[in-house]
Amino acid sequence: MTQTLSRRAFLAGAGCALAAQATTNAQDNLPVIDIHQHTHYWGRSDEDLIRHQRALGATRTILLPAGSKYGLEADCYGNDSVLALARKYPKEFVFFANEVADLSDARPAIEKFLKAGAIGIGEQKFFVDCDSKHIELIAALARDYDVPVLMHFQHGKYNTGFERFHKMLEKFPKVNFIGHAQTWWGNIDRNHDQTVLYPKGKLTPGGLTDRWLADYPNLYGDLSAGSGLNALLRDEEFTQAFFTRHQDKLMYGSDCQDADTKVKECSGIKCLEAVRRLSPNRKVERKILFENARRVLKI
Repeated sequence: MTQTLSRRAFLAGAGCALAAQATTNAQDNLPVIDIHQHTHYWGRSDEDLIRHQRALGATRTILLPAGSKYGLEADCYGNDSVLALARKYPKEFVFFANEVADLSDARPAIEKFLKAGAIGIGEQKFFVDCDSKHIELIAALARDYDVPVLMHFQHGKYNTGFERFHKMLEKFPKVNFIGHAQTWWGNIDRNHDQTVLYPKGKLTPGGLTDRWLADYPNLYGDLSAGSGLNALLRDEEFTQAFFTRHQDKLMYGSDCQDADTKVKECSGIKCLEAVRRLSPNRKVERKILFENARRVLKI
């Protein structure tokens, strides 16, 4: 009774879904790995990021830096920033390395931070084709350091030519690629129109993403951001079956820009709730929220 009253009092004071989920996480005492966050996301401070991730219930967060240009189109900070935060809070944060793929010094720039402890490369979100020589350079570096690459696929803009990405999977079979963003998630549907970034309605199994997750052992999916959330919620019957057949290939990420824990429209918490609600059983839920990321990212 005391525990129930305490929980009600907490929820009344917080007044938001994110705080409610934080309470659930604390009660469950189960680890959650968030594979997708950024420093200075639209100006958010490190203090706000830390507070948000703790309220979310993320026991480990992967920080993805921008390259030296573009700020991932969200004013995100780069390699030095994620390294500094991870070193300050090593139990809560780890980090990837990144650089604009078509810059002449991309390899040494990334390599510097891999040697400093980065556990992956990305988020690769730049104006190149996904099967270009520039992404081949990134993949070769990932192979040499035995780390994964997280790719942002967006039709007509970032890592374009998604229908050809299977060539990279075949050319670099020992490199684990993690797919993310609008075009990645749109292509779970066999009937997807590539020009639509946030499609709605019922899905038909057998889209490129759906097939490649089944066919290529080195391909994984990042559930984060509005694109991932949209994909999970548009056809929940499809999602339940999708979770079942790809339970060893999917990883939770937030990629939300919220600056405090009282925000009511946080896509990170909504994605977390969707995974818990739509997973066919607790075993699959734990794989998506923790075990797959621990295995693939070696943390």
